[in-house]
This record gives sequence, structure tokens and C-alpha cells, in this order.
Amino acid sequence: MATTATATHHAAPSPQEALADLDGARAGTLALVAGIGDEDLERVHSPIMSPLVWDLGHIAAYEDLWLGRRHAGLELLRPDLAELYDAFETPRAVRGEIEALGPDAARDYLAAVRARTAAALAREGLGDGTICEMVLRHELQHSETMRQTLAIAGLLPAGEPRLEPVTGPDEWIEVPAGRFELGAHAGGFAYDNERPRHTVELPAFQIARRPVTNADWTRLSTGAGASEHPDKPVCHVSWFEAESYATASGARLPSEAEWEKAASSGLLAGVGQVWEWTASHFGGYPGFRAHPYREYSEVFFGEDYRVLRGSSWATHPRVASPRFRNWDLPVRRQIFAGVRLARDGSA
Repeated sequence: MATTATATHHAAPSPQEALADLDGARAGTLALVAGIGDEDLERVHSPIMSPLVWDLGHIAAYEDLWLGRRHAGLELLRPDLAELYDAFETPRAVRGEIEALGPDAARDYLAAVRARTAAALAREGLGDGTICEMVLRHELQHSETMRQTLAIAGLLPAGEPRLEPVTGPDEWIEVPAGRFELGAHAGGFAYDNERPRHTVELPAFQIARRPVTNADWTRLSTGAGASEHPDKPVCHVSWFEAESYATASGARLPSEAEWEKAASSGLLAGVGQVWEWTASHFGGYPGFRAHPYREYSEVFFGEDYRVLRGSSWATHPRVASPRFRNWDLPVRRQIFAGVRLARDGSA
């Protein structure tokens, strides 16, 4: 996941606190790969995922682009690496074939960029804080992406994935028809695809109080989740599998508007354990404006991508929000994604 935003919500009030937040995210990134050998850092563990060492270089290049060049007006520290670590110029399919920085060099690049960032923030201040928050969340989101790679490789840290059993009754929540304000509020930090906030009219619907568990899944499907505990949410499910399961259950997937309305009520159990597929295609809200670059959201709009809502056990709380819109191709199973069912409401 890349990162962009239109205004700040969690922006630190001082450059020192902003830097402390950035350093906290960096400590998490480095800890995540600390026990991984160089060979596994450089290996392509899946053709749909980057080598872990590429992620490290990309995190550094992104920070240098936005906080060094765009915010502080500096020349890039390593202009020779700009194309190499641009997510669109160097797609995942070729990242294992190119001459990227090795693990030690990538760590040095991260440290050198951070030193320039610290000096730039002390000199220039935060501005409105948007760019700093954007860079921070970018790194936090990459820690989840890297965990997807680690899960594929069987290299997740001890104790992960952190999925918990979902307790309580298996029941349907009635959501009455009516208007709902969809999207992020005008103030605060938000990603461009979360705005503008707008009114939608939703008919009555029902939504499952809890996500589909492994026990539920195995009753109707031969697929396997990431956790074998029967009461934990099923994980690593593609959209096609989720949609097929919903149909076999006599239900359907919720639209993202239905999901957000229900989640905002606070009545859903198990939110935040797995991403939850919706029936919605990924597109811009009415009046959408790409910001600060169209490659974050707009290039993915259309029929190819489906929206996921909520967050997963690997999502940092600073990123997770009921209005956050994640997206992926419907065939993909590497994301920590599960299912929550919906159906039409009573007449």
C-alpha cells in the first residue's frame, strides 16, 4: 500500500515529536527484519510481492522524495535510485531481477535519509504536518505489506499472526434504511480516496455481527485459513472465494457503504482482525480530487479492483479507520483478508 493524504489529523505538534513518531515506525521496520538473513531479504518469495530488501530501499526513497525534496527543497540524496524505488517505474514483477541495494546498503540508505529528515524538520518545521504524516503512515503500511511477504515465506515473527477467537452470538444486525454520510470529515488527515464526504441513501440491510470463522468456512469450503483455531476469523481469502462463500450461505458481501455505516454504529464484533472484502469496485467518490499524486488511488479505479474495509491484525492503529479504503485484485489471497456476510433487510 502506498500513502497519500489531504490534511493532518495525527500530525505531531512539534518537529521533535514528529521525528520521534518517525523513529518509532523505523524501529518497528528494522525489528521486523532483524532476524531475517540476507538471502531471505533478497529472495523473491512470491511473484506478486517485492523482495523485502526492496521495501527497505523504497521506504527510504519515499521519505527522501517527500520530506527531503518536496518539503525541504533538497536535491535527492540518491537520484540514481529514484526510478529503481518508484513503485510504478519498477513494478513488483521485476523487482527481483534488478540490481537493488543489498541489505546493509539499504539500511545505510534508510539511516542517511533519516539524518537529513531530522535536520530538515528542525530547520523547516512541519508546515501543516501533512507530508510528515503521509511519510509516517507510508512506512507503517509497508510493515504490513512486508508481513504479507513474511507470511508467504513462513518467516513471521513468533506470536504472529495475532488473530483472536471471536466470541459472542452468531447473529444478524438489522440496519434500518436511511441516509448516511460516507467518507472522511472535512477536517483532519484523510487519504484522497476517502473524500469528499457525501450523503448516500441506503435501503435496510442486515450484516453479520462477527466475521466468518474457520469453523464456518470449513463447513462450506475446502479452503484453509491462516489460523486453524475454529473460532478465529478465516484469513487469506480471495474476493472470489469470499463471494462464493457468501452465495453458498444464502447471503452476499456488503457494499462498502453498508460496511462503513454498520461499523460506525460500533455493533460489529471482530473488526480489525482481518480485512473484510466488500462487493464494491474501487472508484472515486463524487467530486474526487487526486492528491498529491494520481498514482496513489486514481490509477486503480475501475472494474479490476475490489474494496476491502476495516483493518487486520498487522495494521498499525494509526492507519486503521472505519473510513479507510483498501483495495486489491479479486484473485489475491496474500492480504490478511476474510469475510463478513450481509443480506437484504426486511421489507
